[in-house]
Amino acid sequence: MEAQKRRSHEVKMKVSFSDLDPMQIVWHGNYLKYFDIARFELFDSLGVDLMAFHERTRYVFPIIRSAVKHIHPLRWGDEFICRATVKDARTKIVVDFEIRLVAGRTICARGTTEQAAVLAPEMELVYTIPEEISRALGF
Repeated sequence: MEAQKRRSHEVKMKVSFSDLDPMQIVWHGNYLKYFDIARFELFDSLGVDLMAFHERTRYVFPIIRSAVKHIHPLRWGDEFICRATVKDARTKIVVDFEIRLVAGRTICARGTTEQAAVLAPEMELVYTIPEEISRALGF
């Protein structure tokens, strides 16, 4: 359980007006923005700085797949928690997400992102996550 706790991080956010679509709910693409914020905070909490790692090693970690299941709409002013959890960091970095309202804890969305290791500037796909990153992410 302790290892699982270490691989999760929660970020509290609030829906801004600029995140809304014409129906006055959060535009679907903004959920990926929320995931990105939570993923960055998760990595930061684990001491993982992918930009510094890139500068030292030439590795980049592009998102190669993302998915969102929309369950309950977020609206202007809603306070919510986005939890990011590292599920794998061996052949690719897989992070699961859950967005829930602070009030009532209603689940609004769930999702996943996958990142691959790529050597730049050649853009050569590497089929394993470098050990330093994998270990820091708990694998």
